[in-house]
Amino acid sequence: MNLSFGVCNLSLVPLRTEASDKSEMCSQLLFGDHFTLLEVGEKWSRIQTEYDEYEGWIDNKQYVKVNQATFDGLRNSKSILSLQVFHKVSKTDNLTVLKLLAGSTIPQNVDGLFYLGDTRYKLEGATINPINSEFRSGVKDAAQFYLGSPYLWGGRSIFGIDCSGFSQMVFKQFGIKLKRDAWQQAEQGELVGFLQESRAGDLAFFDNEEGRITHVGIMLDNQKIIHASGTVRIDPIDNQGIFNTELNRYTHKLRIVKRFS
Repeated sequence: MNLSFGVCNLSLVPLRTEASDKSEMCSQLLFGDHFTLLEVGEKWSRIQTEYDEYEGWIDNKQYVKVNQATFDGLRNSKSILSLQVFHKVSKTDNLTVLKLLAGSTIPQNVDGLFYLGDTRYKLEGATINPINSEFRSGVKDAAQFYLGSPYLWGGRSIFGIDCSGFSQMVFKQFGIKLKRDAWQQAEQGELVGFLQESRAGDLAFFDNEEGRITHVGIMLDNQKIIHASGTVRIDPIDNQGIFNTELNRYTHKLRIVKRFS
């Protein structure tokens, strides 16, 4: 079977559950996010992302097709953009400037120059190569980069992010791959037996009345959690769950805590 591939060549685009502008946004693609094309229509393509194997529909005007070699190069690239609001990238043929976001994937480059498809780009600044061993010392600062970001279902950026997108993007800064949805992330990692044993960077998961995992947050220590709920915020947590001091009530019921590094 001959596979076809694509890559997002814009700062941030929606991934939708159906082939329609009116359809729900289930996730977002950042610049450099690459994928396998499962189905290509006149306006929409159904894709599976390489990073987290997530499926959805993307507008055909919001990506470019690439060959197997380019796809493999992106898959093997360790270079991403660090935690700052904007990174400037210019198209060298027409000087169009893109403002790229933290966590965007950048192909291997020489002196900041790289290609996506047939287009050459110039990066201002430098990329980082995520280092897993820096996770414990750096995860608090990385998580708090998103502090105050508005909640957005399917969001993966500082301008709008959901709970599992938040944990995924923070962990990406340290080369730790998480799946897209909270229930999928809950199937990863190693179980932490007691909340009191949790430490910075552990993920706490929360369920609803039916027992389904519906929320995730990043532990800052064994008494505080940072999570996306209305906004990315810091709240106290105990064995019962997250307590919102503004509402003076528990908002999320604790299910399990997982460790990833």
